[in-house]
Amino acid sequence: MKVMLGLSGGVDSAVSAYLLKQQGYDVVCCFMRNWDSMTNNDVLGNPTIDDNICPQEQDYLDAKAVADKLGLPMMRIDFVKEYWDYVFTYFLDEYKKGRTPNPDIFCNKYIKFGPFLDFAKKNNCDMIAMGHYAKRVDIGDKTYLCRATDLTKDQTYFLSQISQYQLKSCLFPLGNITKKEVREIAKKLDLESVMNKKDSTGVCFIGERNFKEFLENYLPAKKGDIVDIETGRVLGKHDGVLYYTIGQRKGLGIGGISGEIAKGWFVCKKDVDKNILYVASGDEDEHLLGDSAVINMINLFNGPILDGTHINCKFRYRQADQGVTLYNNNDGSVKLVFDKNYKTVTPGQGCVFYDDDVCLGGGIIDKVFYKGLVRNY
Repeated sequence: MKVMLGLSGGVDSAVSAYLLKQQGYDVVCCFMRNWDSMTNNDVLGNPTIDDNICPQEQDYLDAKAVADKLGLPMMRIDFVKEYWDYVFTYFLDEYKKGRTPNPDIFCNKYIKFGPFLDFAKKNNCDMIAMGHYAKRVDIGDKTYLCRATDLTKDQTYFLSQISQYQLKSCLFPLGNITKKEVREIAKKLDLESVMNKKDSTGVCFIGERNFKEFLENYLPAKKGDIVDIETGRVLGKHDGVLYYTIGQRKGLGIGGISGEIAKGWFVCKKDVDKNILYVASGDEDEHLLGDSAVINMINLFNGPILDGTHINCKFRYRQADQGVTLYNNNDGSVKLVFDKNYKTVTPGQGCVFYDDDVCLGGGIIDKVFYKGLVRNY
């Protein structure tokens, strides 16, 4: 079976290539280039703008070194336009609404498992493979997405929007091993370009940025008031409500206000129309709480979930499982009733459903409620 592996220039995809080759697959590697800083006006907040070699090109050179070392053919494909059209435009539109999107989820759906899969099929590959920490389990004619053995690295959260067809077309070679084992394999193989390389961080395919400055490239700053939601007192000035996240504590510049410094201030509401950032004193303040939510853009791998089913979910990556009861709405969205009050459930973020280790799918948090009232984020 011929498999096209997305070789990113990192250690995970490098070891994935080796494992697939060991398992007898006919492996062809392909590097995806999805971001162009100059074309996309990525100037402010970009720490590498003046580097002699841009990070994407260095990643390609590292990936090429791995492919050469393993004796595997290497291809290269450019999805800069597709990334902008299907991932980054959505990302900016959500921020304009005052929401907090997760681009990694849509990067998987619309790039890694979309155009990349199409490209692989056109090049006579039967399957694609990725360096994600996740498991694919086939039972009968159904394919299930399950959590990886290394739960600290599990990436099913970011795969929750891919389709059943995309899932059936992909292999996850790292599903049963840990990150520590991946590093050990890379060192045994002497994959010098990646074996000690740090994991990529920041925005998917873009990298580390000073995030507020990065957003200023596309969403101009508009200063306004920071207001105590309880008293209406103006505490300071913000740089633009779009740049802040529900639950955020750092970077507000109001830590020394009156005697509440011990509790700290947390973003609890963003009024985009009036350009006001509301904060609450202490992370236990009820203005940060929710007791239910509406989730839209639902994607389920193996059919609908029955009304009244109790499941677990994650409202953000690395969060512990949260218990909820699910009810289906007539418009295709679902309502989740929380087992208890949860803090800082944030519209725009992914909500991913689980039954033990099986990822059922997920959606996007649309509205959050507390005691019957919508949280106007």
